[in-house]
Amino acid sequence: MTAQWFLTYLAFVVVAVICVSAAYLPRRMTFAIVTALAIWLVYVGLISSLGYMRDPSLRPPGIVWVVGPVLVFVFVLISSNIAGRVAAAIPLQLILGLQSFRIGVELLIHRLWEDGLVPQLLTYEGGNVDMFVGLSAPIIAWIATTGRFGLRLAMAWNVLGLLALANAATRSVLSAPGPMKLISTEVPNVAMGIFPYTFIPALLAPLAITLHVLAIRAIAARLRNTRSPASGIAVSRS
Repeated sequence: MTAQWFLTYLAFVVVAVICVSAAYLPRRMTFAIVTALAIWLVYVGLISSLGYMRDPSLRPPGIVWVVGPVLVFVFVLISSNIAGRVAAAIPLQLILGLQSFRIGVELLIHRLWEDGLVPQLLTYEGGNVDMFVGLSAPIIAWIATTGRFGLRLAMAWNVLGLLALANAATRSVLSAPGPMKLISTEVPNVAMGIFPYTFIPALLAPLAITLHVLAIRAIAARLRNTRSPASGIAVSRS
């Protein structure tokens, strides 16, 4: 039953990404996003359903074949101009508000803990603050419209959101079976290697990172554009 709920929610998130892309981005870019998503969904689905993700004896471990491409994607996203163009095309409030999808993810992870597939350490009851990031997303989206100070608060919130993701990823890796298991928990983190839950680190976490990067790029651009005349004169005289 949990798997069915997860697949339904995953489909909802994917459709939302496609709809936002189609509404605000050029047709060619939308086509590229849809194509890349389809290929990635099939690739991750095959790797996880065939059992490569949950075999700790593989060298390199199966998780590398998912996390590796994700890290490359994040690096390209941060270092290229594509993120800047996308951030300029999509309304900032929408980028921020979309982070509320993390509420559903955290509820599903809590269900996985009840099923004995992840330790409590990865849930909001165990100190994972991702739920609070999702709950505060609509509020931050509104605060970002209140002026320069609101933009700065939104920037700080995005940085904290990235730190929350890093904390959750570290806990997930260190509690999973294999040579990197350094945290002793009541049950190991086996869910991330089982289809369809592999899509948590393979798609949902990268989506959260992408939204944070886009928001940071958009906020930085707005802060540059809303500099006071006095500060601009000061810079020009120096």
